[in-house]
Amino acid sequence: MQIESVNVGQAKQFDGPNFKGRTGIFKTPAAGPVRVGKLGLEGDDIIHKQHHGGPDQAVYLYRQEDYDWWSDTLGQTVAAGTFGENLTLSGLPDADMAVGTHLCFDQVILEVSAPRIPCNILAQRMGSPKFAKQFVQAERPGLYCRVLQTGLISASETFSIDAAKASDVTIVEVFRADSRKLERNELERFLAAPIDIRTRTKWEQALAKMG
Repeated sequence: MQIESVNVGQAKQFDGPNFKGRTGIFKTPAAGPVRVGKLGLEGDDIIHKQHHGGPDQAVYLYRQEDYDWWSDTLGQTVAAGTFGENLTLSGLPDADMAVGTHLCFDQVILEVSAPRIPCNILAQRMGSPKFAKQFVQAERPGLYCRVLQTGLISASETFSIDAAKASDVTIVEVFRADSRKLERNELERFLAAPIDIRTRTKWEQALAKMG
C-alpha cells in the first residue's frame, strides 16, 4: 500500500450552471513532501467549511483503484486529484473501511472518520448534473480522516493499516445512512463509533427528538 500522489490546491473561482463561487476542489500533485497538521495539508485551501475541513475531516483520501473504476465506467480518464482528495492511495483492499481505523504513514497517523457526501461542486467539476447521483450509487465515497499524529508526508511513501481501535461501523454504512431516516438502535450504534462531528451532531439531534 502506498501514496500515489499528495494533492494540494489554492482556491479558484468556478462559475457554472450549478455553482458560482470559489472552491478548493482543484488540486494538483505536490512536487515534494507536504506537512500535515491537525487541520490538514499545508498550502491546501478549504473553502466551504460548513461541509468540509475541521479536525474531523482534515484529510480526504481516495483510492487509485476507484479512479480506475470510474475511468472504465465513464469511458474517459479520471485523473488523481479530480475529486479534490489530498492523498491518492493504492493498495487499500476495497472502497469500504471501518470508522476508527488508523492509517500509519512514516510520520503521520490518520483515523478514518467519515465518507465524502457528493455536492453540486463535484457534479459541476465532472461536467454532469447527474454525477452526484452516480457517486451515491457507486458507493465509492473515499475516506475523510482526522490527524492523530502530524508530520511530513510524500508520494511513493508506503503505509499500513491498524484496525485495533476500529469500530463495527463502516464508511459505506455511514454513506448509505446519510440519506435516510434512522431508527433509534441504528443511531445509537453509529454514535458509538468515532464518526465526524458534523454527522454526530445531526444524529444526536435526531436521537434527542425521539425522546
